[in-house]
Amino acid sequence: MPLDPHVSRFLDMMALGRADGLTLDGRRGAIRGLARLAGLTAEGVGSCDLVLPGPTGPLAARLYAPEGCEGGPGLVYLHGGGLVTGDLDTHNGICRVLAAAGSFRVVSIDYRLAPEHPFPAALDDALAATDWVAAHANEVGIDPARLGIGGDSAGAGLAARVCQERRGGAIRAQLLICPVLDVHGARASRRDFARGYFLDEATIQGDLAACGPAAAAPSPRLSPLREADLTGLPPARIHTAEFDPVRDEGAAYAERLERAGVGAAHTCHGGMIHFFYGLGRLVPRGQPILSAIARDFGECLRGASTRPILPAHP
Repeated sequence: MPLDPHVSRFLDMMALGRADGLTLDGRRGAIRGLARLAGLTAEGVGSCDLVLPGPTGPLAARLYAPEGCEGGPGLVYLHGGGLVTGDLDTHNGICRVLAAAGSFRVVSIDYRLAPEHPFPAALDDALAATDWVAAHANEVGIDPARLGIGGDSAGAGLAARVCQERRGGAIRAQLLICPVLDVHGARASRRDFARGYFLDEATIQGDLAACGPAAAAPSPRLSPLREADLTGLPPARIHTAEFDPVRDEGAAYAERLERAGVGAAHTCHGGMIHFFYGLGRLVPRGQPILSAIARDFGECLRGASTRPILPAHP
């Protein structure tokens, strides 16, 4: 289907303001500015900041608690941003919508970013934070038997890898939104949407270089799609966007999970681009889709849902 008209206008706006020479600090500021402009939010969700023990020091985190959800399901959330940008504030609206619509608590993790902290610092933090939440779930009002993990973009890749390295553990389900699962890959969507669709190939390659020497060679730790054994993983909800360079990675992962005997429901959202779910009032279809994603995942954590509630786009 064609680009959503609001997406098309957003891309035109981005093209007019494009700055190919933007510094990393400038890019981080631009992402924060985009989050403010998008204005994504939800009512009825309280929040408080936490400090979790990390592998090399304290990790900042934020707990989102919708009304009436004490002792229910919970989600460890890992924000997107190529492992070089993003923080608790850039994804504050996304986490609020997930918590409110899904009726589950969310613990958002502020993992360390490259290049200041080369890979695998982000993964080490994700693993440590997940272990802590699993061990202390009751303390943050989460049922330890109904704990999920999720994220978007590069954060979804981290979530997928945490499931692989902690298979058979406390994670009941995984939520992967526009996941980056093979940074060294070259599938058709990477070529078809290499430029002009918000996330571009140059950005992917720049972020990869910023992650440092450990990211230079293909590895399942950074590219979970390259993991040989996918058996025994928790069921997955995978959401991709039609005009996204990493679309085919998500589809391929869902297919491989199914072949490995893992329940995986994949939905490709027609007319959408990478990060559509976080664009709020800039792309009005995005928030209702994110809310539907959250409701479905909440049902998955409660054991009530077996298939996606949104139709997959070919």
